[in-house]
This record gives sequence, C-alpha cells and structure tokens, in this order.
Amino acid sequence: MKKALIILAAAGGIALAGCASKKESLPPPPPPGAVPGSVAADRDGDGIIDGYYTSDGIYHPNYTPPPPPPPPAPTRTGERG
Repeated sequence: MKKALIILAAAGGIALAGCASKKESLPPPPPPGAVPGSVAADRDGDGIIDGYYTSDGIYHPNYTPPPPPPPPAPTRTGERG
C-alpha cells in the first residue's frame, strides 16, 4: 500500500509540474538617483554605492541632499526667562 501512495504522489507531482508558469524575471529597477544604463561604483570599498559609471566611462556621484536646518531656539520670555 505504501508503494501505491508513493507512486500516486510522484505521478501527481509530475502532472502538476507541467502546469507551472515559466515567467522570465525582469532585473530589479535601478535605485533612486541612478543614471539609466549605468554601472554602480563603490570607489572607497566600504560596500555602499557611491555613484555610477555611464557607458561612456564618466563617473556620476550620488547626490546627497544636505540635512534640514535645526529648529529655532526657544524664546526666553515668560516668568523664568
């Protein structure tokens, strides 16, 4: 009886394998700030992408926006100010 169950399970697996869809996966989209058609570059070797080389060999560094300015200091008015 065990042989029959194993054969039945194998036949079912083979039958369902023919129904599996074979989709081609697309490459992931480039990260924000990437130049289309370019190669990532890690110039200082720290494992973080610093910029990109385009097909003509020009290096384009990633632009990091400056941090926002700090909030204004509280006013010194009132009972204890």
